[in-house]
Amino acid sequence: MKKKIHPEMKKAVIRCGCGAEFETLSTVDDVHVDICSKCHPFFTGEERFIDTEGRVERFRRKYGAKDPEQEQGQAQAEEN
Repeated sequence: MKKKIHPEMKKAVIRCGCGAEFETLSTVDDVHVDICSKCHPFFTGEERFIDTEGRVERFRRKYGAKDPEQEQGQAQAEEN
């Protein structure tokens, strides 16, 4: 292994937005993260729904698409 080409490893503190702190080795002194294993829903088992409005309904409202039942009913009304 060549000497003086690898970065120096030093103790670092990882700080999360929730307030949790972890010690590890890194090439930088401090690392700030938004989410960690103590507050991430996958690890905590909590279910959080950020998007309260369904994506399909939002798409239909934005682009004017109608419900499939309404489209079928209009197609039958046009045939008669």
